[in-house]
Amino acid sequence: MNSAKQVNSLVEEWKKKGLSKSEVVVKTAEAELGWPYVWGATGQECTPSKRKALANRGACPEAESVVAIKKCQVLNGSKSSCNGCKYYPECQVVLVDDCQGFVKQLHKRVGIILSGGGATSMWNNNANWTEKGPITDMPTDKVCCVFQWNSKKKNMQHVGEHIGGGNLIHCSGEVKRGKVTDRGWTHYAIPKGMEGVAPMPETRPTIRKGSSGTYVMQAQTRLIELGYDLGPSGADGKFGTMTQTAVKDFQARNGLTADGVVGPKTWEALDKGTKPAPAATYTVTIPHLGRKTAEELVEKYYPATMTEEK
Repeated sequence: MNSAKQVNSLVEEWKKKGLSKSEVVVKTAEAELGWPYVWGATGQECTPSKRKALANRGACPEAESVVAIKKCQVLNGSKSSCNGCKYYPECQVVLVDDCQGFVKQLHKRVGIILSGGGATSMWNNNANWTEKGPITDMPTDKVCCVFQWNSKKKNMQHVGEHIGGGNLIHCSGEVKRGKVTDRGWTHYAIPKGMEGVAPMPETRPTIRKGSSGTYVMQAQTRLIELGYDLGPSGADGKFGTMTQTAVKDFQARNGLTADGVVGPKTWEALDKGTKPAPAATYTVTIPHLGRKTAEELVEKYYPATMTEEK
């Protein structure tokens, strides 16, 4: 199994060779075979902390949350580290996706952004596609997305990537191969912008307090999406004190040096980041506590808030 680092290097190499977008999508899908499925994931690193954060989200179905924990040897308590886990090849991380996250990330690598929070919304957004229809009409030579229609729930319950000749790769349990004749695939859709060679990756500049412009606005917008407070100015394209504070907070939460400077590693983390779970709030009531003692406790344990009960 390839690590995330190995796949990134391969993708860069394929782009330098001038491969087409379709070729890069297919080769990337094949390079990611065996990578694990986690519900709601869109290319996050497969670490115990990231798995736990994804599993603890309120929208995550209970069964999927259990699976996300159960399959991790650290979180299920069977081992104290990731060493020996099949999802930790040569002590390097892989990435986790769900079905739509996997498809989105494949196309994002060649500059195609597929909108939609799930298979159904992705399918319904006609701006994503140049062509779509029943699987019986799918051109077998086209690299495209394939969907499963759930006739009872009236929605698309699964999505994968057709790599040509009736063969496909999809993320279910883990990234695996399949055929259009398997699992009741019912529809296909060809993404817009699949023509031509894959673009070289964009090099974004390092930005810091005092910077301004489009890239600052990109970072600010992403921070706001991830739940960080930039004050009333919001994404104004000016890297001020509140933006610096938000960047430091984000870096600290993601294991980066909290220097407030957005360089390559912070850009990458922003792209992959998920909204942090809200901090737990506790109220402690201590009967018959004197004001002096209460004030001493508040001073010692600030920012906890305590009230005197007489």
